Amino acid sequence: MTPPVPVSMETLAGGKVWFVGAGPGDPDLITVKGRRLVESAGAILYAGSLVSEAALAWARPGCVVEDSRDMTLEQIAEWLIREARRHPVVVRLQTGDPSLYGALTEMVRPLDEAGIEVGVVPGVSSAMASAAAAVESLTLPEVTQTVILTRVEGRTPMPEGESLRELARHRCTLCLFLSITLLREVREALLDAGWSDEAPVLVVHKASWPGEERIVRGTLADIRERCKAGRIASQAMIIVSPALGARHWPDIRRSRLYDAGFSHRFRKADRTA
Repeated sequence: MTPPVPVSMETLAGGKVWFVGAGPGDPDLITVKGRRLVESAGAILYAGSLVSEAALAWARPGCVVEDSRDMTLEQIAEWLIREARRHPVVVRLQTGDPSLYGALTEMVRPLDEAGIEVGVVPGVSSAMASAAAAVESLTLPEVTQTVILTRVEGRTPMPEGESLRELARHRCTLCLFLSITLLREVREALLDAGWSDEAPVLVVHKASWPGEERIVRGTLADIRERCKAGRIASQAMIIVSPALGARHWPDIRRSRLYDAGFSHRFRKADRTA
């Protein structure tokens, strides 16, 4: 068994709330530090609508475990504050990475006001898990070196300058969260930004979830119908990138880092290469 997370006297005096990224779905993709905190926690509040219950398998006997799927933000904050006054280690277990679409700031502010110490453990994002599932690279030399993580405007408005149409004009890799029901809008925005209807699109539903992951490939022209046919309407990552499918291209630009004629501090260039 892994050793428990060290608990300082300062933490014992008031308890500490850890926001832990559980990863995209596969419980084995939680970080080692995240798992150690789950094992050490006296109380765990998990996002049951998104986090696999398998991630709770490491909770110790007697740990208070609660599902937040029916809670409001205020109820979540009240629960975390109450349990932090009872236990030295409290875990808020969130899907993916807490810093991406996880309402982290909204949850931390009440804890700050209550004088509760807070820590964050990053997790594997569904964007990375989706690329891994499809064996795709989000960046490719001389094709795209930029990745934009964003979403399509829905009930939450986008800040000025961050509409999908404006971001898509960069013609780089786009990872679209929380947008699977807005594929019509995705197509319109990208076409307006100069993308072709034949641009490849990758959709991954429940990336890394054992037995539930599904991968759909298509183009801007047909991806919406393909997803409808597959009944994919939630928990899906959309990736649009000029690098999609490069694994099967007849030729690609190779990375200079591994080129025999390229020097760096660990290897001298072979001038005969």
